[in-house]
Amino acid sequence: MSLRTPALRLFLTALFLAAAAAPVLAADVPLEFDNPALQRRYDNLLHQLRCLVCQNETLAVSQADLAQDLRGEIYRMMADGRTNQEITDYLVARYGDFVLYDPPLQRSTWLLWFGPFLFLIIALYFMARFIRSRRTADVEPQPQDKERLQQLLREPDKGE
Repeated sequence: MSLRTPALRLFLTALFLAAAAAPVLAADVPLEFDNPALQRRYDNLLHQLRCLVCQNETLAVSQADLAQDLRGEIYRMMADGRTNQEITDYLVARYGDFVLYDPPLQRSTWLLWFGPFLFLIIALYFMARFIRSRRTADVEPQPQDKERLQQLLREPDKGE
């Protein structure tokens, strides 16, 4: 059977499309609890944790595979009866404080908390120095410029 057979081409095309659609078929299935209070707790916890791949998204909205795995792990831990604190302690022990969307203020996170303000103060300092140096810069004309200026002032206006 050669590739010129329409049936074989159709089969290979269908196989290729099925393989291309496999990631879409394996999309994240939302995990839901029967208990509404447990569901709210689960949703709130997902909004407090950071996706380690996306870094600027919570686990609740991230579409990364790792986020999907972590949502499943958190779901299993909650179903086993673990508290939010036990779950976050587990994740922090495994991934560090970075997994928390609002990391605690401690010695190791000072730069994270105060770095933007420090950067702003440094930028304002250099901006003020630049503006002050521009304002106090010598604007004294050079000798040849002085002579040309005096000559222009002595000459009558030829345009009128």
